[in-house]
Amino acid sequence: MSWAQAILLARGLSRGWGGICGTVLKGASFSQVSPQGQRGLHCSSAAHNSDSSLVPRPPKPLRKTAKALAPHEELFRPAPDGTQDKASFVRALQNFGQHNVHKRGHVDFIYLALRKMREYGVERDLAVYNLLLDIFPKEVFRPRTVFQKIFIHYPRQQECGIAVLEQMENHGVMPNEETEFLLIQIFGRKSYPMLKFVRMKLWFSRFKNINPFRVPQDLPQDPVDLARLGLRHMEPDLSARVTVYQMPSLKDSIGTADPTKPHIVGIQSPDQQAALARHNPARPIFVEGPFSLWLRNKCVYYHILRADLLPPEEREVEEIPEEWNLYYPMQLDLDYGRSGWDDYEFDINEVEEGPVFAMCMAGAHDQATLAKWIQGLQETNPALAQIPVVFRLAASTGELLASSGLEEPSPPPPEEQEEEEDDPQRQQRGQS
Repeated sequence: MSWAQAILLARGLSRGWGGICGTVLKGASFSQVSPQGQRGLHCSSAAHNSDSSLVPRPPKPLRKTAKALAPHEELFRPAPDGTQDKASFVRALQNFGQHNVHKRGHVDFIYLALRKMREYGVERDLAVYNLLLDIFPKEVFRPRTVFQKIFIHYPRQQECGIAVLEQMENHGVMPNEETEFLLIQIFGRKSYPMLKFVRMKLWFSRFKNINPFRVPQDLPQDPVDLARLGLRHMEPDLSARVTVYQMPSLKDSIGTADPTKPHIVGIQSPDQQAALARHNPARPIFVEGPFSLWLRNKCVYYHILRADLLPPEEREVEEIPEEWNLYYPMQLDLDYGRSGWDDYEFDINEVEEGPVFAMCMAGAHDQATLAKWIQGLQETNPALAQIPVVFRLAASTGELLASSGLEEPSPPPPEEQEEEEDDPQRQQRGQS
């Protein structure tokens, strides 16, 4: 049989199957078509290109995909009165355990609860973290064999437990015996969450009180008290005096304060007053800022009153008595055996700056507000009235900024832009 006869025979067979499929469809309903007819229908549609197949099908209507909520999001819906407190958060944890007896999806629920803790104000509550760990099923994720101990047993659940401990570490929450009991009951002693717990117990106890200038956990909400705290935190001299030059205006019936009367709080030590009295009136002093200072999750801005560094020929070397000198004796005539490889010089990068006479924090960072601070300083520093004052201010983004979760805070003010001294709009010569 030649190739041409084989092709004609195959074409005739395909037409025969198409006729059989057509008669079957005309004589019976689709539900009564035999399996052979269904196979014939499939063959005929593949073999014949009818006119209907050439017509393009209409496009399917676009379905609007509704934004799906995160799993278990409905458990954290705010109450009718809109309160979000510890009781509401604990109620959401209890509802998850009651409605989900087998605790399916507990990992997603714990991650969601960790993100919601800041909204409910329980990010530093140890009892709430223990309740979160109690959601894990008990005696399920503990390794039983040597190979399970070598390899990470249930890695997703262990990573979730470590995430709970890391959030405790970020907020300075020390785990207790109940936390240890829960971790042993859930993951066992030979697990990564338990290793994280042991490291936290070791280093937290050592670094808890290592900072001598500790910032309180709960910062004051009053801007004047917050400014006092920030200035005291920066000033090393304990004899420095904090002065409130201007109190903020009281809020009216609408609830808005007068923006023309912001608060002005300054600090100055007796040594700074003496240095300002000895300053040469022919040399100007500068008001610079604002500079940022972070107090936990709040950012405040401050300004300084400073002068340029004196040239070397005009500096006065102050002689320190030997009994007051911390480096006494200053020279040791001892002949030690040194080799040619000994280095007698050290690479120390010393940056000398001019003296700082005072600091302040204000509710506004414009020249008019800072001029009131200079006027208040003239009452305790009479020599300031004879010294020209130049304002070198940079743009600012506001006084108080609160950081939330893992979001980064607003950028700090741009670098100080120096203005020429002959610019009449950016300098003020305090003459009174």
